[in-house]
Amino acid sequence: MATRAQFLARIKAEVAKSSGAFPASSAARPARPLEAAIAIRRQMAERWPEALDRFRAEFEKVAGVFHRVSTSAGVPGAVIAIARDKSAREVVAWDPASLGLDLGPPLAASGLPVRAAAPDDTSETARRRHRDEAARADVGVTGVDVALAETGTLILLSGAGRPRSTSLLPATHVAVFDRRHLVESLEQVGVLLEAVHADPRATSGAMINFITGPSRTADIELTLTRGVHGPKEVHAIFVDEPLGSEDWS
Repeated sequence: MATRAQFLARIKAEVAKSSGAFPASSAARPARPLEAAIAIRRQMAERWPEALDRFRAEFEKVAGVFHRVSTSAGVPGAVIAIARDKSAREVVAWDPASLGLDLGPPLAASGLPVRAAAPDDTSETARRRHRDEAARADVGVTGVDVALAETGTLILLSGAGRPRSTSLLPATHVAVFDRRHLVESLEQVGVLLEAVHADPRATSGAMINFITGPSRTADIELTLTRGVHGPKEVHAIFVDEPLGSEDWS
């Protein structure tokens, strides 16, 4: 039986046989993150169509399901179609102010009750209630703080009205966003997150979740299973017009 030192030595030897996919280095932290974030938003105002194409391609590579609607009025219909396809009986969502629209009335009219998070969920009772609702729900609908094009990743910050259980507990996660949340690179994501923590008006976020496709788990025989530690399916709904959620810039 190999000792710990021998085991680690073998790993080092195997890793040394091939170079990394690309050289890695730490990005410099912006001296003025708010100004840097505004500059990124201005750049993306022109480059968002290319970023969206890249996001869709990468998102679908990791088994994400992409949808596009022209206005926010089309979002409820897309959510209803997803819910019906999953035979869903209940939906949970972020607070309408955090989501950028109110799904309650249109989904209720179609026979789908929506349990929205409380806008100020500082009490343990409110948080526990939403966790229980999310655990029972078939579909969870959230907004998106940043959509990273180069990996098809959805980045969500938790906070009041936007609990992480909404995206993690239901079997199907549906994320809604518009062009203002698209970025091209992980370096840009870092700048935007620096700006969030530098701006007292922004959502601080108790937790930052990077979601790249459905939850995947493999056992020792490399049998891949979805949904063990999170949703089995992840859908992204892109809205051409701006949603009601406040932009960071």
